[in-house]
Amino acid sequence: MLHPQEELRHRTALILYGTETGNAQDVAEELGRLVERLHFSARVTELDGVTLKELLQYQVVIIAISTTGQGDLPANALSFWKSLRSARLRPGCLQRMQFVSFGLGDTSYPQFNFAHRKLYNRLVQLGAHPLYERGESDEQHPEGIDGTFLPWALGLRQRLVDLYPLPNGFEPIPDDVLLEPKWKLELSSSGAIHPSLVNGAVAGAEPDVELPPVDLLPTKDTITVSVNSNTRLTTSTHWQDVRHLTLSSHHDHQYMPGDTLTIYPKNFPTDVDAFLTLTNWENIADAPLSLSPSAPNADLSVYPPHPLRMFDISETTLTIRWLFTNVLDIMAIPRRSFFSRIAHFTTDEFQRDRLLEFTNPEYLDELFDYTTRPRRSILEVLQEFDTVKLPLQHILDIIPVMRGRQFSIASGGALKRPLASEDGVYGTRFELLIAIVKYRTVIKRIRQGVCTRYIASLKEGQQICVKLQKGGLGITEKDAPRPVIMIGPGTGVAPMRALIYERQTWNTVASAEAGKDILFFGCRNENHDYFFQDEWKALEDRGKLEVHAAFSRDQRQKVYVQDLVRQSSPKIYDALHNRLGIVYICGSSGKMPQAVREALIEAFQKEGSVERADAEAYLMGMEKEGRYKQETW
Repeated sequence: MLHPQEELRHRTALILYGTETGNAQDVAEELGRLVERLHFSARVTELDGVTLKELLQYQVVIIAISTTGQGDLPANALSFWKSLRSARLRPGCLQRMQFVSFGLGDTSYPQFNFAHRKLYNRLVQLGAHPLYERGESDEQHPEGIDGTFLPWALGLRQRLVDLYPLPNGFEPIPDDVLLEPKWKLELSSSGAIHPSLVNGAVAGAEPDVELPPVDLLPTKDTITVSVNSNTRLTTSTHWQDVRHLTLSSHHDHQYMPGDTLTIYPKNFPTDVDAFLTLTNWENIADAPLSLSPSAPNADLSVYPPHPLRMFDISETTLTIRWLFTNVLDIMAIPRRSFFSRIAHFTTDEFQRDRLLEFTNPEYLDELFDYTTRPRRSILEVLQEFDTVKLPLQHILDIIPVMRGRQFSIASGGALKRPLASEDGVYGTRFELLIAIVKYRTVIKRIRQGVCTRYIASLKEGQQICVKLQKGGLGITEKDAPRPVIMIGPGTGVAPMRALIYERQTWNTVASAEAGKDILFFGCRNENHDYFFQDEWKALEDRGKLEVHAAFSRDQRQKVYVQDLVRQSSPKIYDALHNRLGIVYICGSSGKMPQAVREALIEAFQKEGSVERADAEAYLMGMEKEGRYKQETW
């Protein structure tokens, strides 16, 4: 019989995630804390961060994965998925693997949680044993991800307790006991303030104290672009500020319609200063920091990766101010786990009890009312719970990392060529259509999106780092002969614009076979937010495009894109059924995609004189053939 300490050394868990927006990573990190409280040695990392061989080296493997595009796996899971699909893998090769998985999906997508399901099925096919029922969440759930994740996680915890009982003398670590951070942040031994880092400015530059610093973030796997223009397209009287952002690079970069650019935001100096004042760290804000593993002699090959791994950092550039400006999302809406952690750092019983109430699964609605409905930020929560004193060593475990935001590229074809360059250097041009998030909440406070607020501040000539990523439309020149129906209300027209211009450059004979592309666009008012109206008219005059625009607020009865789809059912049926065309739907998730889908089914039913079940079956067949594409956010 093994000694209890020896038994604990064999309790190992690998927690993997595949994510686009960071939600699956949040879930994975919470699962990591769950198993750590059961005395498992836990490693949390992305799916692409491990090999198939490593799956067999852990007692338990837990996977959290989101679905993107047309049922695709996230970018940081594609290499793992490719290796898992290898024809060289023998049946039963993962027989020693015990796993459990949780999927993050959105029922407004046709392929709901499809990435999770195909990953789960492939693991089982290779012999892996699921030790607990797979879980699935829905973004449309009234209580968000937690509405399904929390009950599932509680069941998983009990299942792990039953399957892997603790040795005599050991009990699960209670929730009121603080877990030590895996990485330790502390003041560097030199303690000297680096002059080039004061106020986060570039050495020799005059910083604008009202705007984020203009220095380039040392972000890995990115490209540097210049801001050519940042123009508001909506009228000044319109309720929403929508920007047309034009960027250029001196290098050649290939991209297609549906591909995205990720922009990494920065916090504003006023918010950073408020946080520094709150924590009483003004005097050390620009002193250098060091980051090191908490465990002595840690084997970094199996140790959880450090939270700043997306940056090329050194001790001379790492300061508290730099972290709060460029890395830590102090303006984020806090998750439930945030409250459980900060409750450890107050001696006020009333505030501690109140914080812990927000962590109780029975009070999810109260947490939602306090955080999500009013969009309360982490900064505001800490200002209200003013007895909380955060220790520097735990800050990377408490405040989430700011994540880049993806935006569909709105340029294609001839628009990929850069604007005229004074130095004669040419490269690649990118255009984006971005709605600036700014509104008043139920508690009458103005809220602004972390990234779009930063984007609105970008000046002509400024340089930023962006990441170019493949999107989910998957269209290529071989599709040129097919007719195309595009449905893109609001900023959803961005990838449609890229597609329209890209198709203009393809084989003219093939394009002629396809006929005119058809665009369904929707907005509130023709005179306020009809994006690229002049471009559409010019293309219509040249016989290249047919546009149907729905202006929902220009008449007493609201008109939406799905209404125009119904009115155009003969054309829809001819393009998609008779000529095997492709339909693209882009824009806001929620009601719109489902309403458009319903309108398409009705068009097939009416024009084909078939029963509804047959119309639905035809649309499902289009999905399988790749002729029904949806990209919503």
